[in-house]
Amino acid sequence: MHELPVTQGLLEIALRHAEQAGAQRVVQLDIIIGELASIVDDSVQFYWDIISRGTIAEGARLHFERTPGQLRCLTCGHTFTLNGEDYTCPLCGETRVLPVGGDEFRLESIEVE
Repeated sequence: MHELPVTQGLLEIALRHAEQAGAQRVVQLDIIIGELASIVDDSVQFYWDIISRGTIAEGARLHFERTPGQLRCLTCGHTFTLNGEDYTCPLCGETRVLPVGGDEFRLESIEVE
């Protein structure tokens, strides 16, 4: 359910920037979502289709790009890419880790006409 407020934020940003650019229509939004972010692409798309109705962003394509999770081992300090559900440090075998990347959610670009 937390996808609704973030989708509303995306729409607000897209409409504001489209208006500033004098655009007639929002064509596409490029969205970056980290693997560790708890954002579901399909839910964002679902809410987008509903809340963008009647705006210049109606029908705009949402392009999602996932970035990998990055973890740092608290024991040895090694930074590594998350491999599925395995949080084990590949160097020392410890599981005490801290997320250091891949938890982002941001609007990378907006294409307008």
